Formats: sequence, structure tokens, C-alpha cells
Amino acid sequence: MHETQTQARKRVGEIFRAKRDEMHLSLKEVENATSIRMMYLQAIEEGHIDKFLSPVYALGFVRQYAAFLGFDGQKIVDENKEAFQMQVPKSDPPYGIGTLEKRGMPHSGGRSMPNALWIGIGITVLIGAFFFAKFLGVL
Repeated sequence: MHETQTQARKRVGEIFRAKRDEMHLSLKEVENATSIRMMYLQAIEEGHIDKFLSPVYALGFVRQYAAFLGFDGQKIVDENKEAFQMQVPKSDPPYGIGTLEKRGMPHSGGRSMPNALWIGIGITVLIGAFFFAKFLGVL
């Protein structure tokens, strides 16, 4: 990372912080309005967008935060290209987001059996209800 990149990121963050202060908003209020976690908002304002999960999230959050503040997010990214040049991971991480199972593991589809069991129970109950209704003479 070059020094100019760090300075550019801090400059963009200072613009965001100044606008937020001008609007008399706390980071918590911005978090509630944008659904961007406060730690990420703080990272944007401090120029530490390299702390994000991925460059895609970083750019998305910067654009969303900019739009919330009344800026054109894409224009900010375009005008500060050096600030938003980040390394893209060369391969997928071994773990998917939201799971602790490795991708492609044979037992990762184990949730289909309980679903099939519930479907079978439901069909059995419907068939039983049909014959019970027929026995009572309702059908």
C-alpha cells in the first residue's frame, strides 16, 4: 500500500466524518439508518477500508454511506481511484460465509433428511385425514 493511497483514504474518510458531523448524526444513528455496522463506518472515516471482509464489501459500504450522506458514491469512488485500489483474493476462502463447514463436504447436505421426514409425515397425516373423513361419511 502506498502512502498516497493511505492519504487518499483518510481524505475521503474526513469528508464523510465532516458531513456526518454537519448533519449532527452519531455513528450509531448512521448504523441504524444504513445497516452498516459501526465498526465499518468507523473504518471508512479513519481510512482503514482494507480491514473489510473483501474489496466488494468495502466499495459497497463506501457507496452506500456516501449516498446516505447525500454524496454520489460512484463519483467519489471514481474521483479517488487510488484510495479504492485493493487486492482481490485469488481464490475462494475454504469456508462459506455463514457456515463452518468446508465447501463441497459430502455431509454438508444433511439437512435434507429431516425435511423429507416432515414431508412424509405431512402426507401420511393428509391420507389419514382423508380416510377418517370417508369413514365418518363426510366425503
